Order: sequence, then structure tokens, then C-alpha cells
Amino acid sequence: QVQLVESGGGLVQAGGSLRLSCAASKRPFSRYAMGWFRQAPGKEREFVAGISRSGGNTYYADSVKGRFTISRDNAKSTVDLQMDSLKPEDTAVYYCAAGVGGSLEYEYDNWGQGTQVTVSS
Repeated sequence: QVQLVESGGGLVQAGGSLRLSCAASKRPFSRYAMGWFRQAPGKEREFVAGISRSGGNTYYADSVKGRFTISRDNAKSTVDLQMDSLKPEDTAVYYCAAGVGGSLEYEYDNWGQGTQVTVSS
């Protein structure tokens, strides 16, 4: 098991930016593909972005493509999510996850506690 701790959430106006960060406790961090998911009130958790173990491959949900960027630093055991041009519909609790990779929850077996992102209109 790897422990994941997210940070960087907060309140931002529509059109603004936030950068989320996730720190992992276990090394080698590079053995895990990483993903970001989110859950809005009253909705199911959904995939946001994913990155391969080396960082060479990234993939995004259509709803965030072109606005969000996922990146990782294997030396620091961190994965970040840069969120630009934020919209009120991006409001959710954002979760970092580690696993084999993909866009489905079952492909990740380690989860952080989540960080709240609120976008005001």
C-alpha cells in the first residue's frame, strides 16, 4: 500500500487556476501509474486525468481536455494537476490515486483523502 496526500485545493473564481499536488509515501514511486478523479455533490466519482509510470503518456476526460495538465516528478514522488480556465462545474472533491493506470476506479487501489476545489461563478 502507498499513502497519498493531496494538497492545493481551495476557492477560486471562474476562469482562474489552481494547482493540486499529491505526495506519495512509498518508493519506488515510478512503479505506479497515477490518476486524478473527482466527485461533485450528489454525483458519482469520475475520472479526470491519468499519467503513465514514466510520465510519457497522459490522458484526460473530455470535459477537462485542453484546460487541465497532469504531470509527475518520480524523484520527488509527486503528481500534480494544473487546472486552468476553471468552471463552476469543476467544483468537486479531487482525489489522487495510484495503480496500474486507466480511466476506471478499479484500476487504482490506493487513494488519497481528497481535497476540495470550489469554483465560484
